[in-house]
Amino acid sequence: MDARGSLIGDLERAIASGTIERRVASLWHVTDLFITGATQYSDEQVSLFDDVITRLAAQIEVTARAKLARMLAPVANAPINTIKALAGDEDIEVAGPVLARSERLDEATLRTSAASRSQLHLLAISKRRILSEAVTDVLVERGDSRVARAVSRNAGARFSDAGFEMLVKRSAGDDVLAERLGLRADLPRHHFMRLIACASDTVRAKLAAANPTAAEEIGFVVAEVVGKIRAEAVSQSGDYVAAREKVEALHRAGALTEANVYEYAKARRFEETVTALALMSGVPIDVAETAMLDDQPDMLLILAKASGLSWTTVKFVLLLRAGGHSVSAHELEAALVSYEQLGAENAHLAVRFYQRRRRLAEQSA
Repeated sequence: MDARGSLIGDLERAIASGTIERRVASLWHVTDLFITGATQYSDEQVSLFDDVITRLAAQIEVTARAKLARMLAPVANAPINTIKALAGDEDIEVAGPVLARSERLDEATLRTSAASRSQLHLLAISKRRILSEAVTDVLVERGDSRVARAVSRNAGARFSDAGFEMLVKRSAGDDVLAERLGLRADLPRHHFMRLIACASDTVRAKLAAANPTAAEEIGFVVAEVVGKIRAEAVSQSGDYVAAREKVEALHRAGALTEANVYEYAKARRFEETVTALALMSGVPIDVAETAMLDDQPDMLLILAKASGLSWTTVKFVLLLRAGGHSVSAHELEAALVSYEQLGAENAHLAVRFYQRRRRLAEQSA
């Protein structure tokens, strides 16, 4: 066909007529002509269509621009300048279809739109089939909760480490975002650990159900969170500060022995007993306190065995652990049997295993 003669003739007649109606009619004629043979046009011919459509589309109303955007957005070789003009439109009805679907938009254009346009523009970009890290970085930084949720759900979106970090921070208090982020297969483990640490019980349960292999890890992280919360309370307690200063001084001098634990427990000095048990077994104070407060005595018995305590001392520690509640002879007998069956080597192994897990968690935090 004589594309140039036909298109230029239509263009000049439409512009010369001076009417919007004629201009719009010519626009649809030229656009239909392009879409019908789009796959067969050369780059030069597409460029010609680009010039014509750009001139015809100038100053047409929003409704017509939006229609043009919907028509050209899915076309793989759509006129590039026309597409960019539509993508940069302030009206989301015009820009939205192109931002969400057009493959003609490059990364620089998408970043510019994401950095300067409205939240609705960002939402449209977040739904693209493929998104690079450079674009998602801007979406995550500028986008509101709808944008963050949409882009985190997009399987074709790729995130930088900084992008993931920001999403994890934003997920605190946002169960929808936390769940969508936690279900991503590409979420690095250290970010997953942080996500679980601040997620709600509901989100943790959903993620564990969706990924049974991660259920144990989730449970471990939850335990770590509880431990850290308790550790903060311990570090801020005046009683613990005084107890730690006194008991740690003995420990540094090599003078902390079972006799001290026995005296602390017998005198019902909880903070000193916990601190001494922690130092002698090699665990943080919050872990020893958790063992003292646990409904089951298993962890306490492990720490006591690792500390080399005799049953006489352990019995007073168990009585202190019970607080104001009485401990039956049957309970003490069961604890004695467990303590005698527990080997010192296995107790030390359990403590080392916990210490290793704790270090790994801290390294990934």
